[in-house]
Amino acid sequence: MSGHSKWATIKHKKAALDAKRGRAFTRVIKEISIAARSGGDPDANPRLRTAILAAKAASMPADNIKRAVQRGTGELEGGQIEEVIFEGYGPGGTGILVEVATDNRNRTVAEIRHLFSKYGGKLGEQGSVSRLFERRSQILIAQEKATEEQLMELVLDAGAEDIRNDGVNWEIVSPTEAHESVVNAIHEAGLETVSAQVAMVPMTSIRLEGKDAQQMLKLSEVLEDHDDVQNVYANFDIDEKVMEALAQ
Repeated sequence: MSGHSKWATIKHKKAALDAKRGRAFTRVIKEISIAARSGGDPDANPRLRTAILAAKAASMPADNIKRAVQRGTGELEGGQIEEVIFEGYGPGGTGILVEVATDNRNRTVAEIRHLFSKYGGKLGEQGSVSRLFERRSQILIAQEKATEEQLMELVLDAGAEDIRNDGVNWEIVSPTEAHESVVNAIHEAGLETVSAQVAMVPMTSIRLEGKDAQQMLKLSEVLEDHDDVQNVYANFDIDEKVMEALAQ
């Protein structure tokens, strides 16, 4: 499991549940609306189907999902949202991808560039960082919910490739085309997921310590807190005890 995912887990444990849920709803609603531009039928639109799965995993009411789809297809009015992916470097040479959904590209570019600069990073050219990541299905399950043996039997048959242990969660990694079948297998077994998404998973990681670790976690946090940011992916690795201390 990437250091960035561990940090997100630690932060979420300490966050207020309502605030966490509100931010998750906002991001998923944007993703559903964007995905629905290519068609409002989830059976014929894999991206929309994945977004709706994420919404259901976040316990989003069906009416909210329906309205988000209708905004995307144009049945309901709504502002035009543009997708932008920023690539950059953080402290210690960490690679960072930032996925954004914005109604004002110029404003968002300026704000994201400012955050990178403020916390020891810099924006890079397109393609400079994305080569360090691969798009995979990434599903997290709290370790107290199931044993590794139970999960292996369950998810490998559904198409998963690997199960990893981060000390807090089981991370199930699968090809993107197996995401839906693995999520369904987990839910049919009565297990809850911490998160279930198609994510950019780093192929290698950079170990950070000291000031670099502190700045990287702060940069990650402020990027995720930005209203237009959908997802942040980074290939850092920081000792979990250090993360816990910095999250206090």
